[in-house]
Amino acid sequence: MQASKTSYDVVIVGGAVVGSATAYFLATNPDFTGSVLVIEKDWTYQRSATALSSSSIRHQFSNAINVKVSQFGTEFIRNFRKNVEVDDDTPEIGFHENGYLFLAGDVRGANVLRRNHETQVSCGADVSLLDPEGLGRRFQWLNVEGLTLGSTGESGEGWFDSVGLLQGFRKKARTLGADYIEDEVVAVNREGDRIVSVTTKSGQTIACGTLVNTSGTNGKQVARMAGLDIPVEPRRRSLFVVDCRTPLEGKVGLTIDPSGVFFRPEGKFYLMGTYPKHDPEVDPSDFSVMHDEFEDEIWPTIAERVPAFEAIKVVNSWAGHYDYCTLDHNVILGPHTDVKNFLFANGFSGHGLQQSPAMGRGLSELIAYGGFRTLDLSPFGYERVVANQPFLEDAVI
Repeated sequence: MQASKTSYDVVIVGGAVVGSATAYFLATNPDFTGSVLVIEKDWTYQRSATALSSSSIRHQFSNAINVKVSQFGTEFIRNFRKNVEVDDDTPEIGFHENGYLFLAGDVRGANVLRRNHETQVSCGADVSLLDPEGLGRRFQWLNVEGLTLGSTGESGEGWFDSVGLLQGFRKKARTLGADYIEDEVVAVNREGDRIVSVTTKSGQTIACGTLVNTSGTNGKQVARMAGLDIPVEPRRRSLFVVDCRTPLEGKVGLTIDPSGVFFRPEGKFYLMGTYPKHDPEVDPSDFSVMHDEFEDEIWPTIAERVPAFEAIKVVNSWAGHYDYCTLDHNVILGPHTDVKNFLFANGFSGHGLQQSPAMGRGLSELIAYGGFRTLDLSPFGYERVVANQPFLEDAVI
């Protein structure tokens, strides 16, 4: 597919949720009048992190900026219809505001939850701490043996239709003038300290004023095309949908066992997985499901924590990838220190979907104004990579 022009003010490489959020916020900003092109290699998005994620949002982070980023995400999702409506046609994203439930199994884990809770509450997050007795009363399906503390989101957290969010951003951006093409960037052309153009697989060379790298697990590869580097690598995560013989009663949030194994409702079923700790860097084209992980780790752990899950059956499974920031588990956002018109949005480490509204808004502000206007996202900047100074996020699942 050919672009309609040979030059754009902004070229966004990667058109899934972060790229489309950036295009959306540029298109809806009255102070930005430039041209925008989004290049996405697969318009089905079937293998994008957006489509293959657990489609959730939480405010329970260890870092205050991440709390605020997701609070804006919740606000955007709650007002989704108003934000992206086009001709009375808006995708439904079905926000299930059931919260997250983090569980601690020792004194150290409890202290982490307490410390994180202080940070979250200072940001206005609606989060409660529960001792084992309180956990047992509130979540009667939960085995509290061996637990020391729990942290649960009372509002603002839950799950939704990830592809609906993406399509809402995309459709609104296109309606307001952003161009999209289905193609793949194979070269990023640089002259000195500036990116001047990109070359696509179809043979087009497209000049650009600013390049935004929102290409997920291919982000490191796109950076290297420009002679740049980032500490980001693909990490595989398998997800399993199970049927449970005895459905859980009462409120069930996205529950994270101290081991890192987690689950949440998925319609009449349950979605399960674990933190992607087994694979170091993997081939981003490898989508094979790690079935042994379910049999050896997920099921035994979750059946002990939730007795009803002793009788479950896998009905579906898939694998996706995190673009994992090995420096500190946080996104690298904003311009390269030397090549100022190359903007990163890479290394979300599993947070990209829920952070896409705030990060897309932030990138649009950098482009339109040369700096952040609403939420200061500068601690995520590339400068910390150069200085090797982590801006750590501990609460990664």
